[in-house]
Amino acid sequence: MPQDTLKNLLPKFIQNLKDKNRSPSTILAYRADLEQLVDYLTGKNKVMPDLVESTDVEGFRDQLLSQKYTPKSVSRKLNAVKTFFRFLMDEKITSRDPSSPVSHPKIEASTPKFLSAIEYRALRDVVRNDTRVAAIVELILQTGLRISEVAALKKENIKNATVHVDAYATQASRDIPLNSSAKLTLEKYLNERPKSDSPYIFVSKNGKPLAIRNIRAAIDRYFQKAEIPGYTVNDLRTTFVVQNLKTGVDLVFLSQVSGHKRLSTTERYLTLAEITQPGKKQELVEL
Repeated sequence: MPQDTLKNLLPKFIQNLKDKNRSPSTILAYRADLEQLVDYLTGKNKVMPDLVESTDVEGFRDQLLSQKYTPKSVSRKLNAVKTFFRFLMDEKITSRDPSSPVSHPKIEASTPKFLSAIEYRALRDVVRNDTRVAAIVELILQTGLRISEVAALKKENIKNATVHVDAYATQASRDIPLNSSAKLTLEKYLNERPKSDSPYIFVSKNGKPLAIRNIRAAIDRYFQKAEIPGYTVNDLRTTFVVQNLKTGVDLVFLSQVSGHKRLSTTERYLTLAEITQPGKKQELVEL
């Protein structure tokens, strides 16, 4: 049987990810990354899997680096490439993996950043009239949700004073207390939310689910307006963890609420919070 092209095999790989219940954000990222790869290889007349060599994958990696993608972004894209070729081998579509010997770019470890009380209050001030972004900012600050979890949040996930995060990929489901500040801000947005049949809480003006990239871009703009550049939406989650540690919240409880797979992940924030002995409080602080 003749081998199919990489372009035609990509949808089969994406369906395989869906069958494995991978998160929507992961599937979206993998599709975009692999479309870049296919375009690159097509330009080199390497349209079939068996035509691809390790040097081709290295060339793709190096081209991305030359285009000013960060080493972290390139590493993520390379993970997608490696997963794709492993799938082709598992399906017996190809007998070798040209991506296997290709190394990831070196990533310099960076220290996580968190906002001071003055800074996150400044951010609150500038988003006040944008009820959708205000609700997103408040949810992350008060519950520590990941940006992907915010995008995936459905109306049914909010019950009384609790946010339920559905299980996805390798993450178990979890429940997070919803304090009055987050609840009021969220209710205000829902009262003004565009009419839509979408089950997702955060939607665009035309009622479509709000994409992660749109959430990130909107919050980035407000960081600039608040005159506190240099932060990203991920730093809001770090702020949640650090501020709760500072106020004596129990490490195990905070780790569970944050969705950390290992307690050691939460322990790393102790140094950032300048805490040597974690507290025992079993409730989250209201920022």
